[in-house]
Amino acid sequence: MRIGLVGTGSMGQAHSPSWKYLRNIGAELVGVVANRAESATAFAKEHGIKAYSSLDSLIADVDILDICVPTNLHKEMTLKAAQAGKHVICEKPIALTVADGITMIKACEEANVRFFIAHVVRFISQYRAAKDTIDAGNIGKPCVIRLSRAGYQPRKSTDNWFVDEQRSGGMMLDLMIHDYDYARWVGGDVTRVFAKSVRGKQADAPVDYALVTLRFENGAMAHIEGGWAYPPGFFRTSMDIAGTEGLIEWMSDDAETLYTHLENPPEVNVDEVAVPTAEGIDSPFTTELRHFYQAIENNTEPIITAHDAVAALEIGLAAIESAKTGKPITLSGKD
Repeated sequence: MRIGLVGTGSMGQAHSPSWKYLRNIGAELVGVVANRAESATAFAKEHGIKAYSSLDSLIADVDILDICVPTNLHKEMTLKAAQAGKHVICEKPIALTVADGITMIKACEEANVRFFIAHVVRFISQYRAAKDTIDAGNIGKPCVIRLSRAGYQPRKSTDNWFVDEQRSGGMMLDLMIHDYDYARWVGGDVTRVFAKSVRGKQADAPVDYALVTLRFENGAMAHIEGGWAYPPGFFRTSMDIAGTEGLIEWMSDDAETLYTHLENPPEVNVDEVAVPTAEGIDSPFTTELRHFYQAIENNTEPIITAHDAVAALEIGLAAIESAKTGKPITLSGKD
């Protein structure tokens, strides 16, 4: 199948080499389109593909549209692809509102095309291993889930849409949605959300940091930490999951015991946006895209559905509301 990529930013850069690696299973990345023609041209030259002048012309030429653009554009592009009968892979979050996410799902269902949301944490080896360990019953029933994802605020030199809540949803949605989804994958449906955040109380704060507590239907709890508040180059994730019969622990930098991070390190040269990495031959993005591609080929269900993505979005929006109001939020139809 032929793949068209929309966007040349951090996620476009992450997806492109993965698609090229997946040529061995038939995936062919043929072209790219971006909001700036010069970006698309430079990207296409770098990756040996075609730069398209418009989204419509790219959609007409591919079987799968891979959407790696600001969240506020996801709905429009997904609906266009569905109308043209093309499968869609879209970066997380699915949308900025639950209603938009549901509209996107319905459009793809009615057009009989597949629709996948790229929640990459489910494809990172340590998180998958933890889920397999839990499913095997090795730690009993999960009771307390602690997840952390902390790094520096995205540093795009132009059009830093990440810090515009009208386009990205802000840190509590764009970054922390990874862990809302993972917590729900492990713990089941969430009934109540309570959160505190820096920007929940001071919208113009230069950084953001949040703590979110989830209550699950089965009585388990999750504590989720997220931050765009750290020095350039700092990005750390961790998890510990306590069950009735054991504990799983992991930290992304557990090989080291002490780090010193400076607010203004000399000659700092970091990526515009921190992205996850993993040991092994495949990046988690390659694992993810292979999984979605094969789900289309074989007509199988993915380990994350678009409905899962909407559920994670609902949690994230509740967390943002809780942080602003100081009150716990009960999710719709749940106690």
